[in-house]
Amino acid sequence: MNNKTRVDKKNIRIFGIMLFLVVTLFVAFFIYRYIENKSTSNTNIVGLDINKLPEYNGKPYVVINNNEPNFDKSELVSKSFEKYSELDSLKRCGVADSIIGQDLMPTSKRENISSVKPTGWKSVKYNGIEGGSLYNRCHLIGFQLAGENANKRNLITGTRYLNTKGMLPFENMIADYVKETNNHVRYRVTPIFVGNELVARGIQIEAISIEDNGKAIKFNVYCFNIQPNIEIDYKTGNSWRK
Repeated sequence: MNNKTRVDKKNIRIFGIMLFLVVTLFVAFFIYRYIENKSTSNTNIVGLDINKLPEYNGKPYVVINNNEPNFDKSELVSKSFEKYSELDSLKRCGVADSIIGQDLMPTSKRENISSVKPTGWKSVKYNGIEGGSLYNRCHLIGFQLAGENANKRNLITGTRYLNTKGMLPFENMIADYVKETNNHVRYRVTPIFVGNELVARGIQIEAISIEDNGKAIKFNVYCFNIQPNIEIDYKTGNSWRK
């Protein structure tokens, strides 16, 4: 074998290695972009178009999808569980999923949760807001339902209005039903972020009572993360009075 043949084979081998590396990097880049796009966007539940969110009409929530939650029949079992999405690349919460039963409910008082600073969190107060503070650390699955304390995968930056006027009435409804009947409720809460915003525009809550096939509890609502008379920059959490 002459020197030219050896050099040609060596060059072919080097070219093959370089081509393999380029293809590998190319594939890795697109896999990364796919994962990144998934992690910085919400799972959109059927019945709510994230590109055309409901407009606030003076009420803390609106009914969506004709009040029908989007659960598969196979999910409606009388066995309690709770599952929280991993934080995305911006450290935002995702879907909180559960079946609420008495065995999931707390048996002790709520602990301090001030150690958690959800995305967009600002300590700001305004006159005229109950309690003074614009923002609360809002549980996706309320403490009275699952007993979660400083779980960063279950706490978002939510207005006082969202917390007490939007979400709380539905949480109370479920808690009362479960305590009175010892039945179970399929329950899912989805924070709705737009693009790379750090503060959720709202919360989608879906629920159905299991043992009675939705006779007592069945709803699909969107709760607004707004505060009357206050303007919010959802990209940062900054705010000002209108």
